[in-house]
Amino acid sequence: MTDTATHVSGEKARIGAPSISGFTEEGENLSPLNEAAATLGGAASKAHSHGAGAGVPDSSRAGRMTSYKLEDFPVLTGREEDFRFTPLKRMGGLHKNVLSGVAPALTIAGAEAVTLETVAMTDARVGSAGIPEDRLSANAWANAAEAKVLTIPSGTAGEQVTLTFTGTSAEAAASHLVVIAEAHSESVVVIDHVGSAVVAQNIEIDVREGAKLTVISLQAWEDDAIHASAQLAKIGKDAHLKHITVTYGGDMVRMTPSARFDGEGGEVELFGLYFADAGQHLEHRLFVDHATPNCTSNVLYKGALQGKDAHTVWVGDVLIRKEARGTNSYEANRNLVLTEGARADSVPNLEIETGLIDGAGHASTTGRFDDNHLFYLMSRGIDEKTARRLVVRGFLNEIVQQIQVPEIEERLTETIERELAATDN
Repeated sequence: MTDTATHVSGEKARIGAPSISGFTEEGENLSPLNEAAATLGGAASKAHSHGAGAGVPDSSRAGRMTSYKLEDFPVLTGREEDFRFTPLKRMGGLHKNVLSGVAPALTIAGAEAVTLETVAMTDARVGSAGIPEDRLSANAWANAAEAKVLTIPSGTAGEQVTLTFTGTSAEAAASHLVVIAEAHSESVVVIDHVGSAVVAQNIEIDVREGAKLTVISLQAWEDDAIHASAQLAKIGKDAHLKHITVTYGGDMVRMTPSARFDGEGGEVELFGLYFADAGQHLEHRLFVDHATPNCTSNVLYKGALQGKDAHTVWVGDVLIRKEARGTNSYEANRNLVLTEGARADSVPNLEIETGLIDGAGHASTTGRFDDNHLFYLMSRGIDEKTARRLVVRGFLNEIVQQIQVPEIEERLTETIERELAATDN
């Protein structure tokens, strides 16, 4: 088993004094050569426009290119940091072709107070929560014929809505959805992806002041589906977002959730569960951008994989900018490899530009069954096959319990049982 973890914390320091040894308000200063250097990312990483791209290529997450224009992103070669684990040949042309196919059809259920509109891509609400950060997202933006806008009115409480995307075409397509949780609303939005599709998708999530929103994104595709989804969230003052990603369907799935704080007191929880079978490539790349003081983020993704050439990728980037004093952040990824021939890549990244934080840390673990767990269960009369299933269910249940939608939890539990039965684990 491999296990890496880093954690830094301490009592919040007075203004002007670092709370982490070796850090100044400008961030880590390892060498006198850094004294005259600009803040990581540089000025080019700070400004965004609705047109030209912003950002400079450097070692900082703050310096990544962001733009609504496809031409601002170079053609991919597979050698880029963001795509070094991604098999571009299996992307169905989503990164380079015109996406002229029929997008998955969207239906809505359970809506009472909410509204779902079809709008032009020029609508002012489109682009309000995020900017594409890679060529896949920009290509989806450039080719989407229209956008769907789901609005949860201010003051709404207890609303649960299910949006189902049903794919019926193997021709590459683009899709765009905007979810707006207006001020002081409370709701749950389930986004269910089913059927067969080759689709690049942007989902914007705008959580406004004091709102509480749970978004559950289910990738339950048929075996031949190819799906790239950028889910871009903006969290307002004193707002709370719980984002849960569940991925087990499809041939090639690449999810890139991101969260940016737009006001003090915001909180985001990013949870994920993935289960990869033989030949599947399931990739999750996260970004949490702490650009505002006194915000909290918590990330936990868990994955299981089995079968020849099953491949999972998890990359978690957390950036704590200079102005984000009082930040509290932690991210972790856990992987359980069930059979030979499967591969899990896990890369947690934590970048801190100020020492005036409450705490920050990250961890990653990848391993096989814990022999002690199996021995404990088998010593109490449980056969090895049943014991193995109990270990896997217990491992994943921490994420299942976060869903708190009974019908989704039951469906996911049944899916895990089917996955385990497929290879007799």
